[in-house]
Amino acid sequence: MTSPRRSEEILEGKIFALLSYLSILCILPLLFKKENAFVLQHGKQGLVIFLGEVAVFIVHIILGPWIFRLGIFVFGIFSFLGIIAVLRGRYVKLPGIADIADKITL
Repeated sequence: MTSPRRSEEILEGKIFALLSYLSILCILPLLFKKENAFVLQHGKQGLVIFLGEVAVFIVHIILGPWIFRLGIFVFGIFSFLGIIAVLRGRYVKLPGIADIADKITL
């Protein structure tokens, strides 16, 4: 059961947490709502996903378009799972993504 303070924090941060999983818009929550723990956790995961997408774009130049399609598909799945968690008002640790996101300090 979530505390009233935590529920208020989640409700207040849902829109910004949702932006976390929409490509470069992940920067906005990290700039404007980083004091909200719910938004911060989703924002850091969204940042890792975005950086992964950028890395896939760069690597696809060398390895070909199939790596781009595969990478964007995989990161799209992670973004979708994050969006579903935000809409449900839940914290989620995306496999592999959360480990990297937890090491980010702002």
